[in-house]
Amino acid sequence: MDHPHLSQVVPTMLAAAGVPGFARSVPELPETTRSCVLLIDGLGWELLHEHADCAPVLLELCRRPLRVGYPATTAAGLAAIGTGSPSGEHGMAGYSFEVPGTGVVNALRWCRHPGGRDLSDELAAEDVQPLPTTFERAAAAGVATSVVSAAQFDGSPLTRAVLRGGRYVGVHALGDLAMRVTEALRPERAFVYGYHSELDMLGHLYGPGSTAWRMQLRQVDRLVESVVEGMPSGAVLAVVADHGMVRIGETVDVDATPALREGVRALGGEVRARHVYAEPGAADDVLAAWRELLGERAWVASREQAVEEGWFGPHVGDRVRPRIGDVVAAARARYGIVSATAEPAETSLTGHHGSFTAAEQLVPLAVADTVG
Repeated sequence: MDHPHLSQVVPTMLAAAGVPGFARSVPELPETTRSCVLLIDGLGWELLHEHADCAPVLLELCRRPLRVGYPATTAAGLAAIGTGSPSGEHGMAGYSFEVPGTGVVNALRWCRHPGGRDLSDELAAEDVQPLPTTFERAAAAGVATSVVSAAQFDGSPLTRAVLRGGRYVGVHALGDLAMRVTEALRPERAFVYGYHSELDMLGHLYGPGSTAWRMQLRQVDRLVESVVEGMPSGAVLAVVADHGMVRIGETVDVDATPALREGVRALGGEVRARHVYAEPGAADDVLAAWRELLGERAWVASREQAVEEGWFGPHVGDRVRPRIGDVVAAARARYGIVSATAEPAETSLTGHHGSFTAAEQLVPLAVADTVG
């Protein structure tokens, strides 16, 4: 079955609110002018069902899986919500990716990757992602539009790149996240985006399905229950995620494998989804080496092949194409492609995401409404 893409959720909601240029394509979402999408970072469809005892409210509300597209990572997922487009169009092509003229940029920290200088003052977020956001378009149509997320992200480059346009409501914990979301839903025409990050963080640190992760999932379930209890009449809530997660087993260390560094001028992406940027004239040799050495541990393609096969969606814009590696590698099963010397923090993590497996690609669409 072909599942709807995460990028289709918000356009479906805004079409119901009468915002021009959007169409309904997710029939599980009721038509109403009060809507909220609550994104739980890292909540995969498979993980949710494996730990159903920790999330009875979410399980009862689940309607179907959504697919998040490639790469299955936060920058791309938030941009799918914020633009209504897949990664080949919005251009947030990974955890880190090359911006011509700047170098490889960490999209979450907005710095040179790995571990380089802060780029906030020299790389405009609005230039990296120039498409009008769903929030800008909703606000321009007279919809009361709110972004409810951690106070620390207010005004950050990633926020400006993919979430600009709505009234930013900074929160500090689950309690005020639930309260502010329900408050923002009260106008007759309202669109609200809420975001919770800690489930993903604990999955990275301790592994998805770990004791800490399961305890956090219980808190997320209570968050959803609290939002549902506080919703005004005529409102709909869609709970989604930006990606799932897997626990890594065996890894291949690029830094310790000379053949994987030969002809490579820069490495981007993350452990499960790599962009490999080749020296001039070396792309074919790099592709051959990565295919030979990784074998069945990864899907490895040239930029042209990945674009043609739709890795980044049905259309890849000219602005976005150079951000994709000359070679792209998506890990299979529970393998990881690490860069232990250059990326010690990322290499040390237990849980990862980014690739094509169902555990990473499929996320829940859970729906509650007070319509009718």
